[in-house]
Amino acid sequence: MERREFIALLVAAMACPEAAAAQKASMPVIGFLSSASHSASQLLLNDFRKGLAEAGYEGQSVTIEYRWADGRYDVLPALAEDLVSRRVSVIATAGGSTSAIAASKATATIPIVSIMGSDPVKLGLTASLSRPDKNVTGVAQLLAEAEGKRLEILHELMPNAKTVGYLANPNMLGSASSGR
Repeated sequence: MERREFIALLVAAMACPEAAAAQKASMPVIGFLSSASHSASQLLLNDFRKGLAEAGYEGQSVTIEYRWADGRYDVLPALAEDLVSRRVSVIATAGGSTSAIAASKATATIPIVSIMGSDPVKLGLTASLSRPDKNVTGVAQLLAEAEGKRLEILHELMPNAKTVGYLANPNMLGSASSGR
């Protein structure tokens, strides 16, 4: 099972009938919050929807409310608050740790499933990777901690390479380039 499918199945599992009972609507609602744009997230969205459909969700027993920041990190808190005010059953975040942080600041009770490249422990989203103690869970790719291994593999593949380029978003909280 691929990581994206795992996240979709995890979100689907969290949108269970017990959560739906607390909702006024007949179907549970998944809030999807991303710092990226809809167009830039098509591959992720396709896998997300495919995983939900394979698990018997989306269109049949769950509704998804999408919120896109289009690279404007400053609007994420308002988008997260909007999802909370709509009483979603779970919030799935994408587009980096900034989305997860905005969602976690907006609610301490709605489950948040996140995929990010930062360390959620360092960001204060949880106290432990193995046992999340708050309402945030998901997959952390831990980019900074994996860079040494990636360079090692690159060196094995291209032992004569003299220069390696590294692109990062310095504005993304917890990224290797942000120094946070």
